Amino acid sequence: MSNRFIGYCRVSTGLQSVDGQVDALKAARCSVIFGDEGVSGALSSRPELDRCLASLNQGDTLVVVALDRLGRSAAHLFTTVESLVARGVGFLSLRENIDTTTATGRLVLGVFSALAAFERDLVRERTVAALQAKRRRGETLGRPRAMTPSQVAAAVKMLHDGEAPSHVARLFKIDRSTLNRAIARQNSKVP
Repeated sequence: MSNRFIGYCRVSTGLQSVDGQVDALKAARCSVIFGDEGVSGALSSRPELDRCLASLNQGDTLVVVALDRLGRSAAHLFTTVESLVARGVGFLSLRENIDTTTATGRLVLGVFSALAAFERDLVRERTVAALQAKRRRGETLGRPRAMTPSQVAAAVKMLHDGEAPSHVARLFKIDRSTLNRAIARQNSKVP
C-alpha cells in the first residue's frame, strides 16, 4: 500500500504561472507534482490531471492548493473526489483544509455530495422551465427539419413521376434516409 502525496496544480492562461502552487505542494510533502497550464478548470478531462489521476494508488493522497484548481462545478469536484475515495485514495485541499482521510473531511465529502445533487437539480429545473417557456411561446424545440412541407410534397411528386429516390435526395442535398423519414412524417399527418 502506497503512502505518497501527489500534487496537482493548474492555471487557466499561459500568462499565469504554477510556481506558487508548486511551492505550496512541495511544502505539503508532495513527491510528484502534475500541472496543467493554460487549461480551463471547466474541462473535466485535462492532460496532466488525467495522468495524475491514473498514477494514484491505494493509500496515496491527491493534494491541491485550492478546490477550484481541481474543478469548477460542485458536481465535477464531488465526482472526482468520490472516485478517489472509492479507490482508497485520499484527497487534501490546502486552502479549504479538506482532508478525506479524517472524519471531518469525510463529513465535508457528504456536504459535497449534497451540493452536487443540489446543483444538478437546479440545472434540471432551469432546463425544464426554459423548455416550457419556449412551448408557451410556440417555439419549435429541437433541430430544424431538413425539409419543409412544400419540399416534401415536391419530392413525393418527383418520386411518383418516376425519379429515383437517391436522385431526389441528392437534389435536396439530404440523405436518402432523411427523405424517407420526411415522407413518412408527412404521411402520418394525413388523416
